[in-house]
Amino acid sequence: MDKRNRIQEHHVLEIGESEEITFYWNRKPLKAKRGEVIASALIANGIYIFGYHPHDNTPQGMFCANGQCAKCGVIANGIPVKSCMVKVQENMIVESMNGLPELPLKEEPVSIEDIEEQKTDILIIGGGPAGLSAAIELARYDYNIVLIDDKSELGGKLVLQTHKFFGSVEDSYAGTRGIDIGKMLSDKLREYPNCSIWLNSTALFVFKDKKVGILQDESYRIVEPKVILNAAGAREKFLRFPGNTLPGIYGAGAFQTLVNRDLVRPSRRLFIVGGGNVGLIAGYHALQAGITVVGLVEAMPRCGGYKVHSDKLKRLGVPIYTRHTVLSAQGSDGVESVTIAEIDENFQPIAGTEKTFLCDTILIAVGLEPLSEFTQEAETAGIEVYSAGDSNEIAEASSAMFNGRIIGLKVAKALGAPVEDIPHEWYAKAENLKQEPGKIYEQEFPEKREGVFPVIHCLQEIPCNPCTTVCPHKSIELNGDPLMGLPRFTGECSGCHRCLTICPGLAITLVDYRQNREKPIVTLPYEVSNYPVEKGDRVRAVDIDGNFLAELPVVNILKHRNSKTDLIKLEAPPEIAARIVSFRVQDDEVTKPLPEPVISEKTSDDAMVCLCERVKVGEVRELIRNGLTDINQIKAITRLGMGPCGSKTCDTLIRQIFREEGISADEIVPNTKRPVFIEVPLKSFVDSGRKGK
Repeated sequence: MDKRNRIQEHHVLEIGESEEITFYWNRKPLKAKRGEVIASALIANGIYIFGYHPHDNTPQGMFCANGQCAKCGVIANGIPVKSCMVKVQENMIVESMNGLPELPLKEEPVSIEDIEEQKTDILIIGGGPAGLSAAIELARYDYNIVLIDDKSELGGKLVLQTHKFFGSVEDSYAGTRGIDIGKMLSDKLREYPNCSIWLNSTALFVFKDKKVGILQDESYRIVEPKVILNAAGAREKFLRFPGNTLPGIYGAGAFQTLVNRDLVRPSRRLFIVGGGNVGLIAGYHALQAGITVVGLVEAMPRCGGYKVHSDKLKRLGVPIYTRHTVLSAQGSDGVESVTIAEIDENFQPIAGTEKTFLCDTILIAVGLEPLSEFTQEAETAGIEVYSAGDSNEIAEASSAMFNGRIIGLKVAKALGAPVEDIPHEWYAKAENLKQEPGKIYEQEFPEKREGVFPVIHCLQEIPCNPCTTVCPHKSIELNGDPLMGLPRFTGECSGCHRCLTICPGLAITLVDYRQNREKPIVTLPYEVSNYPVEKGDRVRAVDIDGNFLAELPVVNILKHRNSKTDLIKLEAPPEIAARIVSFRVQDDEVTKPLPEPVISEKTSDDAMVCLCERVKVGEVRELIRNGLTDINQIKAITRLGMGPCGSKTCDTLIRQIFREEGISADEIVPNTKRPVFIEVPLKSFVDSGRKGK
């Protein structure tokens, strides 16, 4: 097996041996890991182009890895499939999709059977943090529950999160890594026999006869629930810029799926668009996978994600360009470079500020859109429906879990369960957990130069409290709000390191003067072992903003197996000891722009708004300027939204164009969405070889 694109070492994830199988790509035999999806197997073998679009013969790659778009389509054993959702099989024949294949002529008799139907009290769509948390609360009562998820394991985006979570230790497992939380929740739910779990199962539509069509593996089934809980999550938003169709442009979730779930390294040089928590965290995950992060661009004056996340990137050597936007991506068969520019107060590029960076991958993290279709369909059908997690409101996973518990209890109470009134404190805590990052404060450094003490580099109001729970002396407390306040060290310290290893932001260091008051030891948390550090090395120590302080020796390294956070001990001058937060791992050279920027001849109107049908922004803009405000009419003229993704990607983009043209939302006639949610082979509706649950 070609191991160049396989992650061989990771600080958090276990790298085990997997059985190899053979499959064929365009008649060439390749090796894959049993159980991985086709897309991951192809990228692991260095194949990034999955086909060529029949409209313009441009190369196609993968974007979402979540079955929401259609960029990763291939032909598998003669059938068009989304390669991110279908597992590779022994001797599977996979071919490029350059348009639809010829349909095989078969004269085999077709056996049509009755579709299996099942009634249940509650249907939960989505087994992520919100769906799992709600299901656990509901399963405590004597209701029949069916929980479906379109992946092969429960957990949703939790299975992609190698970092420790923020929030409350008591209510949302703060200080625990997302991958571990997902396993804990799924293990807990499996203790309840009244909850049936259907994996590899996708809700197709909620019909007006109050039944839900579900594709389970390759079989079509119908569930008739009394109540639906939509916890299907969200889909990633796309971005309009020339070159946005090139292979090598990924959504953050797709990138994390490859790196953290499938242990596939899809990139050598990554550039990130979007400074929310998703983009910032994905950048950190890239570093953990040994990928160079060339830079991150954010349109706002400062990143919208937590400051501790952006601080982590900056001090490891990743430049962050605020008040900048992407102008274009360059490349022939894939991304080769990206050009950005500074923007003015009207978000327009400023001429002369362009910068071009060499990269092979652009990660798009510009927001999420609630997957609310099933809620709307259920309301139309007259089924009692609830929403939880990102399907209801975009927020952090810690918020999704706690709000999922509340929604679960609400559903149970609506069905008549003996549920006590939900305490007012729960609602207050739920509001705190989904709050945007708050005020940023100036850092105050301790003046003392004796003993041992932690230095807390967390300067922004965010919902997080794990450091206050682990100190054996109760010497760390939150100043103000019990969840949103800033942590403060107020008592004695024995140098136990617990606060360092639990802090999700890696924002606590330890300064120790006990051995030598002239050369204190500074202890730093470290989780990026793809950039190895050994005792005796000299590292470039930096402050909270990534500013270089001094080159210092590593005098010791403590390996913490339980927390998987190493502690690096540096010998430092006392005048800078409290200011040291980390050390740079990336060389400055790898993040420098080219001497001269690459200015694309294409304009923003040349960007694609519909990737499936290759409809350009300018085509849509012209129709709007000619008076069209009905998206269905625009669809009929241009085919926008008629591709296999079913307008999941372009619907948001076309609304952006309407806003730019001064058309308000209430003037727009929305696109009429029709069944089904994803493409379904016709044989799934008639095939007699049903697999059952």
